[in-house]
Amino acid sequence: MNNRTFAIIKPDAVKNGNTGKIYDRILKADFKILCAKLLRMTVGQAEGFYAIHKERPFFNELTEFMSSGACMVLALEKDDAVNEWRKTIGATNPDDADLGTIRKDFATNVQENAVHGSDSNENAEKEIGFFFSQSELIANK
Repeated sequence: MNNRTFAIIKPDAVKNGNTGKIYDRILKADFKILCAKLLRMTVGQAEGFYAIHKERPFFNELTEFMSSGACMVLALEKDDAVNEWRKTIGATNPDDADLGTIRKDFATNVQENAVHGSDSNENAEKEIGFFFSQSELIANK
């Protein structure tokens, strides 16, 4: 069981002023924030981060959206972090998300769905490594 996961507060949520509200949800769900950065991804960074979806029809739209404005990237820690974060954020499509989840409360649609969450322990480690150095993670322990 892995105790780390990766999250992004996406450009739509940042633009709509929901960063603090989502941060509060993270803390109320008992996640420890190991690292956080406010940044604006370049198209190249977004393409690299979402390379797993390169052949999907939504790839260009996704990478354009993710590089369209500031976002907050976070490394989170908690027992069974990936699964717990997925429960906290809700279904990808906010229409299908449970009441009280981040996506139900803050997402606009299936693409502008406020947050990203790793879908597996393996991807969590890769995604954390994409944005954070080991020294950043250790410094915040």
